Amino acid sequence: MRSLSAMPDYLYEQFDSLTAEDARLPGPGGAFSPVEQVWHLADLEREGFGVRIRRLRDEQAPRLHDFDGARIARERHYRSLSLREGLEAFAVARKANLATLQSLPGEAWGRSGTQEGVGIVTLCELPALLLQHDQAHRLEIEEWKRRQAESQVRPHEGVSAR
Repeated sequence: MRSLSAMPDYLYEQFDSLTAEDARLPGPGGAFSPVEQVWHLADLEREGFGVRIRRLRDEQAPRLHDFDGARIARERHYRSLSLREGLEAFAVARKANLATLQSLPGEAWGRSGTQEGVGIVTLCELPALLLQHDQAHRLEIEEWKRRQAESQVRPHEGVSAR
């Protein structure tokens, strides 16, 4: 759970100093920009993982919907939103989900349902799925930062000092 609770701080460290313009620069191959990253994470945390956690806790063998992150990003125009508000929304949602998970009695961890596109999932698997998703986004963020650093160097390449 400690790794999961560290993700909001990681996002703040990576993105808090970006200008509004830089926060909207897309990643390589059309990957999410920083502002799209944080809003995707916030919405998935609330509407994906949060809903799954509550339904698995409260319902008998629920059928859980998939979360189409790319479609939702387009529909909600993530790139036009506030980076700061997205960071805050994710932090609040992650804190709430972790509090819910930590409050579960031992017998609840075996509760299961069927997630569209995944199959059977149990409450005990959700922390690992959250962590796996966080790690995938960390890699995307590191790649975005690397590409941005390279693009800052390129304009100066080929200029000879005389």
